Amino acid sequence: MTAMVKSEGVHKSFGHVEVLKGIDLEVQNGEVFCLLGPSGSGKSTFLRCINHLEKIDAGRLSVDGKPIGYREVGDKLYEMREKEVAAQRRDIGMVFQRFNLFPHMTALENVMEAPVQVRGESKAVARDRAAKLLDRVGLGDRAGNYPAQLSGGQQQRVAIARALAMQPKLMLFDEPTSALDPELVGEVLNVMGDLAAEGMTMIVVTHEIGFARSVADTVVFMDGGVVVESGAPGQVIDAPRHERTKSFLSKVL
Repeated sequence: MTAMVKSEGVHKSFGHVEVLKGIDLEVQNGEVFCLLGPSGSGKSTFLRCINHLEKIDAGRLSVDGKPIGYREVGDKLYEMREKEVAAQRRDIGMVFQRFNLFPHMTALENVMEAPVQVRGESKAVARDRAAKLLDRVGLGDRAGNYPAQLSGGQQQRVAIARALAMQPKLMLFDEPTSALDPELVGEVLNVMGDLAAEGMTMIVVTHEIGFARSVADTVVFMDGGVVVESGAPGQVIDAPRHERTKSFLSKVL
């Protein structure tokens, strides 16, 4: 069975700083994969490499069996044009720390925008799906509200609905609750938990250890640009083998 995401020896540097030092990971279809680790460990960079927002320097990264950002000819990889990369990204939903909603559009219009502009869907079809997605994230009654009229947690749920509107086969979450007030975190994690229960393939960079323990199939602890350990949540979180993992968890649990 083809892995949804396969990373083989992925390296990434910014100037003289090597941020990813050979990442080997596989994420299966339908799996919830949580990346834990201190700030600066390379988690968010790796996530951005998966949809080619960052170009890798070495190694190989594929989504659903196809190299991301590159075309394979024989045994060589050639970088795709931006238009081709954009087409690949349509299948990958991404939710950032900041909600990045269009302030001049209602919640409904924000969710409709990409399917109409990128996929060329009719407004009627996009509106119908957007309304259903807002219902799904518990915001059916806020469809006509502008971002400024919504709490941070509500804005992030609109951002999740917006990513789902493109009907992705993979969802990436980059610390989606880190910019939220503590009392708003739960409503976003609940939506993510529902997505996981529905079988969505998800890679989540998070500091929410409780969420990782209860929802993840696989937990990976990264530090210094390498995978320190990975396994089931019960093993990595509750019985870590490496001292670095134990040290990190002792500070956050």
